[in-house]
Amino acid sequence: MSAVLIELLPDLVFLMRRDGTVVAHVGGQAVPDFRRESMDAGDKVEQIWSPTTAALIKRLLRRSIANRAAMETRFQEHGRSYELRISPQGPSRAIGVIRAVLFEPSRETEAAADEPRWLGLDRRGFLRRLNDSLATSVLREMPIACAVLHLEGISEIARTLGVRVSEEVMSTIMTRVNERLGASETNYSGQLRENELAIVLNTTDHAAIEASLEELTRQLRTPIPSGDVEFRLTPHIGVALSAVDASSAEALLEHARTAVEEARRAATTRPSFYSEAMQVRSLSRLDLGRELRDAIANRDIRFRYVGRHDLVTGERVADVAYLHWHHPLRGEISPAEFLRIAVATGLAVDLSRMALDSIVDEFAARSRHSPSNVRVSFGPLRDHIFHEQFVADVERVLARNVLPPERLELRIAEKAFVAREVHALHALHRRGVQIVVDEAARAVASLPSLASAPISGLQLDRSWTTALLQDETARKVSRATMGIAHALGLAPIAAGVDSEELRDALVEMGCRYGSGDLFSAI
Repeated sequence: MSAVLIELLPDLVFLMRRDGTVVAHVGGQAVPDFRRESMDAGDKVEQIWSPTTAALIKRLLRRSIANRAAMETRFQEHGRSYELRISPQGPSRAIGVIRAVLFEPSRETEAAADEPRWLGLDRRGFLRRLNDSLATSVLREMPIACAVLHLEGISEIARTLGVRVSEEVMSTIMTRVNERLGASETNYSGQLRENELAIVLNTTDHAAIEASLEELTRQLRTPIPSGDVEFRLTPHIGVALSAVDASSAEALLEHARTAVEEARRAATTRPSFYSEAMQVRSLSRLDLGRELRDAIANRDIRFRYVGRHDLVTGERVADVAYLHWHHPLRGEISPAEFLRIAVATGLAVDLSRMALDSIVDEFAARSRHSPSNVRVSFGPLRDHIFHEQFVADVERVLARNVLPPERLELRIAEKAFVAREVHALHALHRRGVQIVVDEAARAVASLPSLASAPISGLQLDRSWTTALLQDETARKVSRATMGIAHALGLAPIAAGVDSEELRDALVEMGCRYGSGDLFSAI
């Protein structure tokens, strides 16, 4: 092997917890620039590297986990340069790769070495181009629009399947964006983060911007194939206008991000235009994050239950639990809002654990009024599902001997079943816990993954159910999903059965069970 190839090999690959504790590592046994000649599981980052490097690693580690995106930078030890790359692995751990730099960086690179950059992204290049566009627009007295496009689902792909898969999907997205824009000197796009694109349009006409971006979102919602997996992403767009909302590139992007958060909160794929009122609401949501932590600690977040019924006989077969938060001052807070805040603030695992404990507590009281064959269905949050202690958490509540394993059903989103981590669910399945694929046909489809998973049911996502009477595509997707359930020997289920007409159409397609407004509340 040539010397150049040897230099390209990583000096060290490590798995580390959020607090800087080493879980496992490969290599790095005799790297003279590090403080110790070897490391062991349980070592702290400060024991291995110099204080400056240790602080840098911990900072990137936390940013990578918090943003759920891979990051990289450079650092120096004893006059030698190294590249550091950190990729998140779930909500509390990350993988780091350190390798020696073949060539010394330029002065510009050295000056920027302490600032992490997103892998494969030329953020500075895009910002320079945006600043040039702003300067030109001022001279020509023709404002421009900057749109931030957030792609819901990219971070989960990176976390569960790896950064390379998410980069492949994002490459397809970028191609679609540029084809739609007709990329030019005045209309162009750039990737700012793992799940975020910025688009510059040489117009501030609201109608023209809306028409262009709405057509773009329709194209981006088209499934993206990758091997035996098919990805469906949900785009949200926020728009800010120069000379109206901001005059600098950084402020323009920040206001567009504020607008995109409004679009995500409203669960809309239509472009959201920035207004000053959004800043006030954004600050309000920061307060809501602090209040959410207290609500979890005090168990103020409870459940509302919806019955799942046999669509033919009308018999109730399960009580489906959904998280419900009635704030004492703010009133009803939608699950979409507080669940997003839980994920963004790192509270998702705590919230899901609290819910798991609560559902067992409530089962003790509810079971006295329910038939003995009715299960309780709970959807743990994805961050919890991928947490290393998830199975242990479920085993812990079952050990209380209040909720029998065969009467507990876990609803897990379809996209989770393309990840290796869910194989741990086999242990729960052997205990008798029922596992149902939720949100089927919504984001990711992988028949081999579903066929090998320990599951008992397949639940069609509500968005397809409610549209199937009016939309031909929804009918095709619904029928295909029922066919998959039968082919895999799974119970076919539908959410959103809100009328007798819908029920009859689903039964004709082969769906046996469903929940929705057709049935009385419980």
